[in-house]
Amino acid sequence: MQTDFSPADGTTDLQYDQPNDRYVFHHDTEGTATITTTIVHALASIADTDVSQGEFSLYDSVDPDALERIFATKADGTDRTGGHVAFTALEHEVYVYANGDVIIYPPAETPRTPTRN
Repeated sequence: MQTDFSPADGTTDLQYDQPNDRYVFHHDTEGTATITTTIVHALASIADTDVSQGEFSLYDSVDPDALERIFATKADGTDRTGGHVAFTALEHEVYVYANGDVIIYPPAETPRTPTRN
């Protein structure tokens, strides 16, 4: 399994954490990419899916507009410091934290049932 990826748009250090079997990165809240764009590009890289060909839409898993609003700055202009959202996309478990951390767990391997001859 691959251990490092080139940073996706808006991410820093998208890496595979082998001991914990997860991908970890931080969304750059000061950058130009939105959190949903960052997540889509990261998932596309991890799952080897071409988002430009319509193979994946975040809308199939979560409302991107709601996700943006949840993690937007507060009405007084301060950053959100707590909370997270979890959802499944492309069979990956995605955890998005208010501080910009994103953790993606790959699909669990299902045990194979032995076949009888």
